[in-house]
Amino acid sequence: MAVMTLPTREVGEAPTSVPRGLQNEAVRVVARRLGVIAFVALLGYLVVLPVVRLQATAFEDGAAGYSRAFGLPRIGQILWNTVGLAFGSLVIAMVLGTALAWAANRLPRRLAVLQILPILPIVIPAVAAIVGWAFLLSPRPGYLNAMLRNLPWWSHLEEGPIDIYSIQWIVIITGFSLSSFVYMFVRSGFENINSEMIEAAQVSGLPEWKVFFKITLPLLRPTLIYGAGVALLLGLGQFTGPLLLGTNTGVSVLTTEMYFQISDSPAQFATAAALGSPLLIVGIVVVFAQKALLGNQRRFVTHGGKAFRSQGRPSKTGVAIILLFSLLSTVLPLLALVFVALSRYWSGTITFSALSFDNFRTIFSGSAVPAAVSNSVMFSLVAMAIVLPLGFVAANLIVRGTRYPILRVVADVLVSMPLGVPAVIFGAAFLLTYTRGPLVLYGTPWVVILVYVTLMLPFATRMQLSSMLALGDTYLEASRVSGAGFVATNVKILLPLMRGSLGGTAALLFVLLTHEFTASLLVRASQTQVMGTILFEYWSNGGYPLVAAVALVMTGVTAVGVAAAMLVGGADALSKM
Repeated sequence: MAVMTLPTREVGEAPTSVPRGLQNEAVRVVARRLGVIAFVALLGYLVVLPVVRLQATAFEDGAAGYSRAFGLPRIGQILWNTVGLAFGSLVIAMVLGTALAWAANRLPRRLAVLQILPILPIVIPAVAAIVGWAFLLSPRPGYLNAMLRNLPWWSHLEEGPIDIYSIQWIVIITGFSLSSFVYMFVRSGFENINSEMIEAAQVSGLPEWKVFFKITLPLLRPTLIYGAGVALLLGLGQFTGPLLLGTNTGVSVLTTEMYFQISDSPAQFATAAALGSPLLIVGIVVVFAQKALLGNQRRFVTHGGKAFRSQGRPSKTGVAIILLFSLLSTVLPLLALVFVALSRYWSGTITFSALSFDNFRTIFSGSAVPAAVSNSVMFSLVAMAIVLPLGFVAANLIVRGTRYPILRVVADVLVSMPLGVPAVIFGAAFLLTYTRGPLVLYGTPWVVILVYVTLMLPFATRMQLSSMLALGDTYLEASRVSGAGFVATNVKILLPLMRGSLGGTAALLFVLLTHEFTASLLVRASQTQVMGTILFEYWSNGGYPLVAAVALVMTGVTAVGVAAAMLVGGADALSKM
């Protein structure tokens, strides 16, 4: 009978080698970790390095920049205006944005297309929208003010009754514009609440207002917190409204004061950097506050996959809310822009017989506007091609990177930082960084593209992150159980499920990029003009009809980009912006 013996190893013999499968797995683990580290380092290079270089100038010569900044005669009023603008516009944006999201969720199916209307204020360039409001509500020549003075209550007035150049109306206009951003976040949250939970609460006897406050609002907590954080940071970094409406009346905030410091000759980068420090600190605090308030975000996932329904009961009130908001926020300013663009002068009176297309012929007769349109489209598309994959990877790391807890938090902070840094400061920071070695990019399109990529990181990440959170892990776990790997799961499962979200994100990025002029104004060269900088030059020269004409061209270019994003992301892509 044969006896089976186990192989033995002699003294000094080399140990048995590790199985090849374990070796390959170890290599993959190390490669993934190195890849995550490299990705976070890339984010740090884009976001942190330029800001650090700029902030370092504030500490030169014994922190002389801080001494000059906080020794300004009106610094107290400037800080008060900044805080009032941020929190006043935040309250307006949160109330309006949430109400609009609720209204969109209650639209009858035949009127579902109306859910696009609250997004339209973003399509109009910010500088053009502000000018449109000025055309309407300027105290003496404003069209709407002139109509209001025909009413008995204000017939005795020679100007007003509304002063668009006051801090109160700057806050209101800013709140209206930010409500569209809040709407996008909260609308996404409404879409991912299973209506069966709402119906169960109603069947149990709760009135509708209690259902809203006890069931709906708690489930909307992630999107409300994200939306509030975005609105607060955008409010703190507001530049266009205070610059165009507040400069002549002495209303100044931190961002406009920083711009004036940079525009001085010589440029006071140290003073501007010191003025931006409070905004940087608040931005970091808001990011960590969001993390603390949200806690475990998976508690809010109600997307079950099977028989999922998110549509609420149809409401005529919802239709009325959306139509009224669209009239005030979009239709009236756009009509003012159209009329001024077709007029020779802005006189405050409406004369249809004098309308013509001369302003459009003027802007297209030269090479500046066509070249700026071409540059804007090209720079925006290249920046989108870079930032969308960066945002996807960052969102994946934040949602599912439990193996890398420290890198996960660092990535979350890095992608959120551009929201807390005004675009004017990023423009100055990139100007400083890329006019020195080792990488000199000033005068090339790449410095504009890098600024665009950095500014868009929060939007590209947060929009995709919200979609990933709403989907949960059910689909991904099913894919992995079936034997699919990490790459196959993301490419074949996650990306198709996020198609609408990706299309909406691309549409939003294209809108924001083609409208951007603040950072572009600082880093542009004569051969890298974009639509925003050309429009601002016309505004600075007082050519209001030409400003309106360029603004309408920008709006048309944006509409084409949004339509292209809808073709890629599906018919509902715009509703997922």
